[in-house]
Amino acid sequence: MSLEKVVFSFFILLALTLNFGFVLGEFDNPDHHHSYELLAVIVVNLIATVLKFGDRTQTGALLLASSLVAVLQLLAAGVVWAYAAHVSATGLDAVMMASIVSLAAGALLANVVSVVLVIIDTVNLRR
Repeated sequence: MSLEKVVFSFFILLALTLNFGFVLGEFDNPDHHHSYELLAVIVVNLIATVLKFGDRTQTGALLLASSLVAVLQLLAAGVVWAYAAHVSATGLDAVMMASIVSLAAGALLANVVSVVLVIIDTVNLRR
């Protein structure tokens, strides 16, 4: 068993599960979503993205692309949250929260694609 592959798989699965945990709940209720949880999702997704650099296979390119999509959507969600909390006159209301969770749900879908690609790649490995 390769420690590098274990760490790689760990961060991909952690990114997926943290993202799922953030999205879970009423999408427009700010009490069901925490800013630190979104921060954790962003950080873990960034780590998972860095781990995907260097793989020169077609699967590696798809993994990196899906990870970049997830990071982009999560960063957009973070920007919307910061705008709602610190700039917007209405504050963090249901409309803003729905936008944040929608962006995070898109990132969740990209993380699901990453996990499926890793599973397919693992099943196709020949010994």
